[in-house]
Amino acid sequence: MAWSETWTFFNGDWHEGNPPILGPRSHGFWLASSVFDGGRVFEGRMPDIELHAKRVIRSAAGIGLNAPVDPDTIIGLAHDGVKKFAPGTALYVKPMIWGEGDKGSAILPDPDDSRFLLCLFAAPMPEPKGGSITLSPFRRPTIECMPTDSKAGCLYPNNARALREAKSRGFDNALVRDFLGNVAELTTANVFMAKDGVVYTPEANSSFLNGITRQRVIQLLRDSGVTVVEKSLTYADFEAADEIFQSGNYAKVLPITRIDSRDLQPGPFFAKAREAYWAYAHGG
Repeated sequence: MAWSETWTFFNGDWHEGNPPILGPRSHGFWLASSVFDGGRVFEGRMPDIELHAKRVIRSAAGIGLNAPVDPDTIIGLAHDGVKKFAPGTALYVKPMIWGEGDKGSAILPDPDDSRFLLCLFAAPMPEPKGGSITLSPFRRPTIECMPTDSKAGCLYPNNARALREAKSRGFDNALVRDFLGNVAELTTANVFMAKDGVVYTPEANSSFLNGITRQRVIQLLRDSGVTVVEKSLTYADFEAADEIFQSGNYAKVLPITRIDSRDLQPGPFFAKAREAYWAYAHGG
């Protein structure tokens, strides 16, 4: 595979490309004791990197690992890594922590035998052109079933099968429900809808990650005078919405322009959320 330009800090040095790191006995490879996070660099800015650095450490604790680094180290390495790319390059910033050894029982990772890397790679920001969504037949697990309070790698095959199924039917993404049948999120992002002048988003109920960009968008909209309500929402609520948009670290804020066979236009709340986020990212 031809990877985009990539630099990874591991074992005290920077490595170009996609260096081999895990072995067949590495716990994170064999038994999925891995977590990650994702910052973004765009237009010379790296918004909320400190929150992403703190969350990857919390995520590690959530699956029983002691992080071998602190947030300040991650932040410093991120700023150092940016300098390896041409000025203005949009980047994804991915700190990762995983278990290397076990506690003699294979299933349990050794909390103190954890590893860290920081990977930065070129990733252009998606254009806000919109996309189509449908309802996924798959559901999000509960916190009793999976570590849904962590950004854990083991959660993503479930998202992937939901996305793959939606794409097989000609859609760009899908709304995924929780075990109670309420909408939780999209397969790749948190989701918002607007109806009659109010913005709604699924209540964070531990079935999905309460995204850093999600929290930022909620606060920015509220600061601008918009009423944002976090509550249980059904698929029928989204079918009847005046507008739908998404938030996530990779693309920040994007509109949804079709749900099943119903076309939507990028609406004023999407426009306000995206404008407010860009102003925030640039220090305004």
